[in-house]
Amino acid sequence: MDTRQDDLRRDLDATLQARKELGKEYEDELVDSFMKRLDARLDARVERSVAQRMDDYERPYHHRDQRPRRQGWGKRSGNGLAVVSMVLGIPLTAIATSPGSGGFAGLMVCWAGIVGVNVAAAFGERRNREERRPRSDWD
Repeated sequence: MDTRQDDLRRDLDATLQARKELGKEYEDELVDSFMKRLDARLDARVERSVAQRMDDYERPYHHRDQRPRRQGWGKRSGNGLAVVSMVLGIPLTAIATSPGSGGFAGLMVCWAGIVGVNVAAAFGERRNREERRPRSDWD
C-alpha cells in the first residue's frame, strides 16, 4: 500500500477508536469529521490531477499548429453549443409561452436569441479557422 492509503487507514482506525471511547452519541460527529477529511483529500487529489493535465496541455510549442486540438465538448466544439442550445431551448420555450410571459412573441424572441448565439458562434469559428489557414499569393 502507498502512504496515502496508509494515512487514510490510520484516520479511519482513529475515528473508530474514538467512537469506541466516546460512545454512539458522538457517532454522527465522528463520521462527519472523517468524511470532511476524506473530501479534502479527494479535492486535493483532483486538483493535482487537473493541474498536471493543464501543465501537459500548456507546454510551450515551437509552432502554433503543433498544439493538440481539442475535440468533443471542448472550447471550439460547435456541436456542443448546438446541443446545449437545444437542451436549454426546451425550458426557455415553456417559460416564454407560459401565460403572462409574452405568448407567441415571447417564443419568437427566445428562439431568435438562441439562433443568434449559434450563428455568431459559427461565424466566429469560421473566422478563426480562416485565420489559421496558411495564405498564398493567390488569396
